[in-house]
Amino acid sequence: MNKLHYIIVLFFLIGNQSLFSQEVINGLVVTDTTKMKEIDPLTPAKAAFYSAILPGLGQAYNKKYWKIPIVYGAIGTSMYFYLDNNKKYHSYRDAYKRRLAGFNDDQYQYLDDSRLVQAQRFYQRNRDLSLIVTLGFYILNIVDANVDAHLIQFNVSDKLSVAPDVYQNDFTAKPNIGLTLNYKF
Repeated sequence: MNKLHYIIVLFFLIGNQSLFSQEVINGLVVTDTTKMKEIDPLTPAKAAFYSAILPGLGQAYNKKYWKIPIVYGAIGTSMYFYLDNNKKYHSYRDAYKRRLAGFNDDQYQYLDDSRLVQAQRFYQRNRDLSLIVTLGFYILNIVDANVDAHLIQFNVSDKLSVAPDVYQNDFTAKPNIGLTLNYKF
């Protein structure tokens, strides 16, 4: 019993000290990391509208400036081919019309009438195809701005992951390949 008294006195003397191991600091601010950003549902529509007005403006609105030269390069190249094919089509068509009118002083004197008609059809087909490609790039520009604005608002975190998985089969001892979908709470 005597030892118990010594232990109690010892704890009383040592335990009576004031220890300040955890001080309150006024500068420490705790922020909620699970709080999500506010989603603006009109942002994708604005980006698509801006891209429809001026190609590349929707990409600038989404702050994807590196896409603007690609947009102008694609639309500009297809427009160049449209204008070039249109010029050649009209040149062959005018030469053919002059031949039908009885003139033989055009720049295509080495071609007969059937070759002029064939050249007209060739350049007309290429002109129409170039116009379709130009419109396709214009629409793709609008769709890209819209989808990019949607994906900016998409919550991407490390909690959700998809990873390949290789494991050994218990019965045949052969490796099995699979895909795992993990979500951490």
